[in-house]
Amino acid sequence: MEKQYSRNRLYVKEEEQEVIKNCSILLAGSGIGSNIAECALRFGFENMTIVDGDTIEQSNLNRQNYTYDDISSYKAETLYHRLKSINPNANIRFRSEFITHENVSEIIGDHDIAINALDFSSNIPVVFDKMCQEKGIHILHPYNLGWGGLLAVIEPGGLPLDILTDESFNELKMVEYIAGYLRFWRTPNEWLENIIEEYKKEKENLPPPQLAIASWIVAGMCTHVMFKIATGRPFKTFPQFYMNAISD
Repeated sequence: MEKQYSRNRLYVKEEEQEVIKNCSILLAGSGIGSNIAECALRFGFENMTIVDGDTIEQSNLNRQNYTYDDISSYKAETLYHRLKSINPNANIRFRSEFITHENVSEIIGDHDIAINALDFSSNIPVVFDKMCQEKGIHILHPYNLGWGGLLAVIEPGGLPLDILTDESFNELKMVEYIAGYLRFWRTPNEWLENIIEEYKKEKENLPPPQLAIASWIVAGMCTHVMFKIATGRPFKTFPQFYMNAISD
């Protein structure tokens, strides 16, 4: 096993390390994706494309993998340089552009796994999912729940997230589904339900509240599930989900 991954021993077999090294990951959105990318790279996923047209703002620094000096720089390019500083031999590519109806198919290409960390300000995340499914690509949807991480995996031929609503799908619809699911199975998550209610009471149209804690939790979750997908291990797919929290 390469020296860089020598401490992965016992957890990851040498042949598995080679498999994930060559598994191509498409990171669509490098907000929460910035944390996922670093965790995945350190684990051994060395073949990655980062796509994001956004720039770094000070409000990102409470949870995203950037520094004060990075403010106003493009997220995708900044993340690229950070990842290359960790492993200069990794096959990392970046595109500082937004995913649109015109370029989505070309950007998706023939990657093995896609991470949909796009903002739900349009229907592009839904279009992205459906096109990935048509191309036979598994899609990971990570969510920052503050004290915990949430992850849904969409498989080719599987159910899409927008079955949850007749309206435009967004992060809130997903989190409400999770809260309802947990309550139905008599394992309600009261702190999550309280956050949902408080968020819905906010008078301004604000983005969901998020913490650095969940960014790193969900980064580990995504890396673990990508390892399972790449090595042929069983994993849960939507409408099942993964949730890991440190607060009750």
